[in-house]
Amino acid sequence: MRPSWRAGFSHGFGKLEANRELVEWMRAYNSDPSHRIKIQFYGFDSPTEMTFTDSPSHVLHFVLDYLASIGGAIVRERSERIDALLGKDSGWENPAAMMDSSQSVGLSPEATALRIEAEELIAELGLRRLELVAKGEKIRYLEAVHYAKVAWQLLNYHAILARDSPDRIVLALGLRDAMMAENLVYIFSRQRGRGKVLIYAHNSHLKRGRAEWQLGADLLRWWPAGAHLAEIFGPLYAVIGTAVGFSDENGIGESEAGTLEARLAAASGPGSGLFIPTHRGQGLSASEIEALPIRSGGVKNPTYFPLISQSLNDFDVLAFLDAVGYSRGGIQPGWVGAAVAEQGRNGFPSSEGDHPRAAHPSGDKGGVQAKMKGRIPHFALKSGGSVGAIEWRPFCGLLRPQGS
Repeated sequence: MRPSWRAGFSHGFGKLEANRELVEWMRAYNSDPSHRIKIQFYGFDSPTEMTFTDSPSHVLHFVLDYLASIGGAIVRERSERIDALLGKDSGWENPAAMMDSSQSVGLSPEATALRIEAEELIAELGLRRLELVAKGEKIRYLEAVHYAKVAWQLLNYHAILARDSPDRIVLALGLRDAMMAENLVYIFSRQRGRGKVLIYAHNSHLKRGRAEWQLGADLLRWWPAGAHLAEIFGPLYAVIGTAVGFSDENGIGESEAGTLEARLAAASGPGSGLFIPTHRGQGLSASEIEALPIRSGGVKNPTYFPLISQSLNDFDVLAFLDAVGYSRGGIQPGWVGAAVAEQGRNGFPSSEGDHPRAAHPSGDKGGVQAKMKGRIPHFALKSGGSVGAIEWRPFCGLLRPQGS
């Protein structure tokens, strides 16, 4: 499994024991011939990050390699032209570009020409659909189309970073979430009819309402992936938010009186937790909800966002843990992933019906052969139950097929 940790996980998340256990569990499960329906595991974050953004080289070459496998001298000419425009990856992946537009290559003549090349790739794939599908597998064609769209959006992201505009950061955040949503729509199309799609990401990515982030003096607001998915899938999209009582490791103290976390802690008891539906705030007056105070954040971990009054409407269920620490492996979590169960109406393979069992604590190491799809981000379910329990981080959404 070691090559998988190096190539499949970014940001050192292969070091997390929960991630290794999850992939090993999936591999073992899928290797059992009695399990006819297999689990698949995808990464769905966009190839962007607060510290650096990927070069478009990988996704563009994926499409070019697909077209080359079909044949044609035009593909070789286009590939040489694109390689010349791409240059070195280090120019695209300069970490200084996030906060300094002058450090970005996203609006250079070469980058602008690459955006046109990406648009033409998408157009060609559309025009040649019948021919390309006839010459190869339809699934490969659809994958190439998706990668071409990812390449185009990634080039748009680089262009945003290169603009000297006060809105560049919030536009980049919005585009990242829009790309996440597009990736999940594609994943759902791949898994349609096979079962539920369990998504793992930060609460702020999967909530239904606007995401907010206080960056210095600026309050940034954008539509997260969850808002897009709720609009696209309607009642098929259900989202579970997570909350924590306290965490010394993350600098999160006891919840202030009256906050949602304090009320959940009082209801669950010390050393325990809750899995409780929000009913989208029904039965509570708007004034009562708006009056809910917001607890203090984490002094050691800036990625921790407390619940707010809008959380009752943003999430269908709240999973609350009284106390948590760092994930095993010693690094702070970050990134997203998606686990996909290829099972009809019952969701994840389990004798317990619809209960997901990624990295189940009961000792049943049924497992799964992970189908590695490029670079796989973080998915750190620690134990079983109705949604599993995580080490500490905000959690998941669920796409439910029609009729399930």
